[in-house]
Amino acid sequence: MAVEGAFEVTPVQHSDARGMFLEWYRSDALTAAIGHPLEVAQANLSTSARDVLRGIHFADVPPGQAKYVTCVAGAVLDVVVDIRVGSPTFGRWESVRLDDEERRAVYLGEGLGHGFCALSEQATVAYLCSTTYRPGHEHGIHPLDAELGITWPVAAPLLSAKDAAAPSLAEARAAGRLPRYEDCPDRAA
Repeated sequence: MAVEGAFEVTPVQHSDARGMFLEWYRSDALTAAIGHPLEVAQANLSTSARDVLRGIHFADVPPGQAKYVTCVAGAVLDVVVDIRVGSPTFGRWESVRLDDEERRAVYLGEGLGHGFCALSEQATVAYLCSTTYRPGHEHGIHPLDAELGITWPVAAPLLSAKDAAAPSLAEARAAGRLPRYEDCPDRAA
């Protein structure tokens, strides 16, 4: 991916008349790709109706929160945003379609912002997290921030009150809320 610290994973699917099997997460393969293991501290599952937009979310660094994300039912447009002040890809974003056909996954390292938009009538997203949820240490950037210019595939996205009230990237940076590139462990991977 064009955002440093983010990786797309496409698993091998084994199909026959009975159905399909795949390894949606392999620690050895991910470790080889990113240069260190993902220590899983929490697993999350969310369901969203069509046009729901969640994010852009991030955690304080340290410790940050790396994520390994896949869509197990339906389809989403998954977006990774580099919000690490001082990063060579600061402000850059990249999107990947995650769905229950290709079964791709996305890894995003500590300090990166994350969001997704449901493309199907119902979408179920599962993600592994390197740290547990810490109230007061989780933040957001407004997903419709004009400076970011993310191309969401929906005319009228449904946002939570928290996401709708989130600051722009410039406001979060001015407030000192954004992670610093040099504090993010994945930058050396």
